[in-house]
Parts: sequence; structure tokens; C-alpha cells
Amino acid sequence: MAALASSYNQRIRPLLDAVDRLRHLNVMQEGIELPTIVVVGDQSSGKSSVLESIAGISLPRGQGICTRVPLIMRLQNDPSAQEPHLQLEYQGKVVTTSESAVPHAINAATDEIAGTSKGISDVPITLIVKKKGVPDLTMVDLPGITRVPVHGQPENIYEQISQIIMKYITPKESIILNVIFATVDFPTCESIRMSQCVDKSGERTLAVVTKADKAPEGLLEKVTSDDVNIGLGYVCVRNRVGNETYEEAREKEMKLFKEHPLLSCMDKSIVGVQMLAQKLTQIQTASIAKCLPDIAKKINDKFNRNIAELEQMPQHLSTIADALRAFMRILSAAKESMRKLLIRGDFEEFSDDVGMHATACVAGMHTRYANQLPSQCPTTDDKFLMEEIDVLEEVMGIGLPNFLPRIAFHTILKRKIKMVTNDPHQFVLEVWGYVEDVVVRVLLLQYQNFPQLQSSIRAATQDVVDKMRRKSLAFVKEIIEMEMNAYYTWNTDYIKTWTELMDGQRAFKMVIDDHSRRTVLELSGFGTVDVCHLRPYGGMAVQAFDLRTRLMAYWKSVLLRLVDGMALHILYSIKCLVENEIEVEIMNNLVGEDMIGLQRMMEESTVIAAKRERLRKSITLLKESKDVLAQINDHIYSV
Repeated sequence: MAALASSYNQRIRPLLDAVDRLRHLNVMQEGIELPTIVVVGDQSSGKSSVLESIAGISLPRGQGICTRVPLIMRLQNDPSAQEPHLQLEYQGKVVTTSESAVPHAINAATDEIAGTSKGISDVPITLIVKKKGVPDLTMVDLPGITRVPVHGQPENIYEQISQIIMKYITPKESIILNVIFATVDFPTCESIRMSQCVDKSGERTLAVVTKADKAPEGLLEKVTSDDVNIGLGYVCVRNRVGNETYEEAREKEMKLFKEHPLLSCMDKSIVGVQMLAQKLTQIQTASIAKCLPDIAKKINDKFNRNIAELEQMPQHLSTIADALRAFMRILSAAKESMRKLLIRGDFEEFSDDVGMHATACVAGMHTRYANQLPSQCPTTDDKFLMEEIDVLEEVMGIGLPNFLPRIAFHTILKRKIKMVTNDPHQFVLEVWGYVEDVVVRVLLLQYQNFPQLQSSIRAATQDVVDKMRRKSLAFVKEIIEMEMNAYYTWNTDYIKTWTELMDGQRAFKMVIDDHSRRTVLELSGFGTVDVCHLRPYGGMAVQAFDLRTRLMAYWKSVLLRLVDGMALHILYSIKCLVENEIEVEIMNNLVGEDMIGLQRMMEESTVIAAKRERLRKSITLLKESKDVLAQINDHIYSV
């Protein structure tokens, strides 16, 4: 071991120290994975014995699961050390120990983390070993895989262990050291199956075959045929037995692989703990060299993202003046967003959310409203002109013959208008319901960093939109009443349409007067009609025809006013809401004379405070990590 450590390249040790410092900073909590040798194996496969042989120190032993928490072993060669220096780090504590006391110290720390029963935990313990002659390695020993819980273990012990193992071996930066008992069938080994799940090619898996002296027959064929795709190869070792010293164990191991009739046939590059340590240092070094640039990039990207996110957070407001300035700035930004969405039709801020393309949505509602209104004057009679006949009979009086009573036209017109009064009413409700949703979303988004204000903002928005809704409903009521109160149009299409429809009156009158003619005739604007039932009414039928044509011609003007008037009203009302009403309502509700809303802005929510603190801590950690990597770069270029 001393020879191995003394020949170690001076360029490598700083890289290992840098990764260990990053690990100590806990940079992995930022989602940045570090190159790690992860030791996995079935229970009693000899994992602890392998680690003991590499480190030259004793680890906890016993029946069942000896390793109940992840044990991070940081081995650091110190040629000048007269005595080994060992310490444990866990849950913020640092405990100095000795070689003889290491098992007890690890057990005590494990009991503190995972309890005194036989349960497990994913909270790690770090064992730092500074010792002359050990290889510079960092390894993570994980609980051994077991399927059958013993007394004191939870029923799902296998699932818990599997979850911890998968957590550590899944990152592509992890090197998997798979410890296998020589007597087992490799393809059926549980730890092999787990590593194959995350490393199908085997490019980051190294297998250690323990207790080679217990099952030498056929071992050479098993490791050379590689039925389980171990990309980094195999190393066969002999475990330390009983009270053997580490020196004695290594001597016996060397003798075993040199003199045994079967094991001596193995290539020297795949046997012995020393060869294992050498391979691990080479693999770890290559992994670090490969991953370090990517790690540096991830740290830098995360650092810049967190800085940007922290800068985007609202400043902590300490005075009413600060709160007012922030409030007005946010309100101004919200108004501009509403102008874009509701007035200009600029939906770039919400390009992926079709529901926020406000001008298009409102236009669609208006189109549906216009299409719902009957394009032709609606009728209620089953037989042609009977509705007009009934009204003419009701308003009949002494007067000039063939003179169309004004009241008859007005009576029928009011009936027709009543039939469509619900359409503009529903249009108003739909539009303002949608506008309220848009305004609330914009305001809550702008004030997202002030959750203490959001309920008041929502209430203020609902109040002001309800006010605008009531105004629009009043407008609908007014235009309907105007249409029902009087009839008038300057639209020249009225005379044109009436004249075109009256062209058929002559043919109509001839059929009414001449009973020898067929009663079914084709009339422009009316289609095919049967007038047999109208002959008894004579001249009144002709008046009814005139009344119907006037209603049909005038209906186009009514329809135009209902459609155009509502469009202009809604557009104007939305503009008033955005430019004035919403600001006045929010200022009154959230600011007012007592400044309650501003005072609440100064009370930073626990969520925001926690986020700010989390970002600051993360930035500090990442800054220290950047400094570590900068020092490494300086060292590399200076060597």
C-alpha cells in the first residue's frame, strides 16, 4: 500500500480533495452529482471485509445488517502522519475516534440516526481516515441487501434498502463496486440485478469476488466469461479471517493466488486487495477527470439561476414609502398587461395559453351572440300572416279603408323584441365573467410575491367587474326599452328591402281576390306559401302582407343596433375598466386612508422569507463550490 500511495501522481490528489470538499459542502443537495464509488452487495457478501482490507481499519461486525446507514469513507494518504487520524461526521457533529474505537463510534452514530433497533436510514455517516499508506479513495458503503426481515426490522426492509441503493447508484457519475460471494451464481445475484437496471452496458460497474478461497472451482471461468456484463472487470480477493492482522491477511492472500492450483492460473491483474485499491484509484481518477468540467458547468449554471431568481424577488419593504412605490409599480405593470390582452390583442406574455388571448375570445363571444339573434324577423304563427291578422283585428276601428294602423306595427314589433331580450343579457354575463378571470389572473401573477394581498386583490377585482357588469346590464335594458318604445331608422336599406318584398303584393292580392287561382304561390323573401286560409279576410289580408314586409325590412335595423351597439359598449367598458376603474377600486380597497394594504405588503410571508433564505444559502454554498473548483484549475495550470 505504501508503494502504491507514494507513487501517486501529484495531479490527482488535489482533484480528489476538491471532490471531497464539494461533498463536505453538501453540493449534492443542489442536485449536482459527484463522482462516487458506491459499494453494494447482498447481506454477508463481505462488503465490510473488503473495505477493512483497503482502509486497514476495523468496521462494525455482527449478525444481520451491520451497515444500517450509508457510510461515506474518505481515505486520505498522509505520508507524514505518525499516528492515524480518524473522525466521524454526521448530523452536524464531528467526533474524533481511534482505530480500535471505530466500530463502537460507528455503531453509536448509527443508533443515534436510525435507532437502537435494526431499522435503517438514508442519513449518511462520514468516516475520515488520514493515515500513512492508504489509497486516496472516497467510497460509500450501503446496507446489504436482504429480503427477509428479522426481529426488530420493518416488514418492507427490502424495499427500504433497495430505495437507498437505487438513490446512490442511479446517477451516471456513480461507480458501482459490486461485492459478490464467490459461491453464488452471478446472474441470480440481487446486487448484480440492481446495478444492471441503471448500468445496462456495465461501463461503470466493477465486481469484487470475495472468499475466493472458499469456492475456487470454476471461478476463473465465471470471471472471464462475464455472463453479467461487468464492464470494468472483476477482482478476486481473500477475506481477512478471525484475528489475522491486515499484514498477515495480505501475505496469505498473495500466497493463495500464487500457489493454489486453480487460483494461481488467474491473471495477476484481477486478484488481490492491492490490485483492487489500484483499480479503484484509477477508475475514480478517470471518473473525476471526466466529470469535473460538467460539474463546474452545473454549479455555475445553478449559481447564475439562483442569483437571477433572488434578484427577481421583491425587495424586503421596510417603509410605507417603499411599499407604495412597489405597489404602484406592480399595478402599473398589471395595467399594461391588461391593455395588451384586453385592448391591443397582444398576448405574447401568455402565448401558450389560448384562454388568455382576450381580444380573440371576446370577439368569439360577440360572434356567437350575433349568430344567436334571428337574422329574419321571428314569427309565432303556424299559418302565413295569421299573427298579423289577429293584431289587425284587435286594433280595428272606424277609419279610412286600407289604412295600416300604426299601433299594429308597434304591437307586433314589441313582441318580436321580447323574444330576443335574453340574448344580449347572456352575452354581457359571459363577457364580464371572462374578463374577470383574465383580470384576476393578471393581477395575481403580478402580485404573486405578496400572497398576503391576493385575497383582497381578488375581492377588489370581483367588486369592480360586478360594477361594470351591472352597468352593461343596465345598458342592455335601456337599448331594449328604446327599441320597444319607438321605431325609427335612417338606414336606407329599410326602404330598399321593403320595396323588394312588396313586389309580390300584386300576385298575392290577385290570389286572394280570384278564387279560381291556385292558393300556393312563390313569394320573394317568403318562399312557397299557401294563402287559402287568408281569402275570407280580403283587404285585411293585403294589409297583413304589407305589415309583415315592413316588419321584415325594419328587423335588419333592430338587429344591427343590437349587435353593433353591444360591441361598442363592451369595447368601451373594457377600456374604462383597464384605464381607470380597476386602479381606483384597488387603490380604495388595498390602500385607502389607513394604508392597511401597504402595511400588509411590509409583512413578508413565511413562504417568501423561506424562499429568500433558501436562495441565499444555496448561493453561498455554490459560491464556495466555485471557489473550490477555481483553486483546482489554478493548481492544474501551475503544475
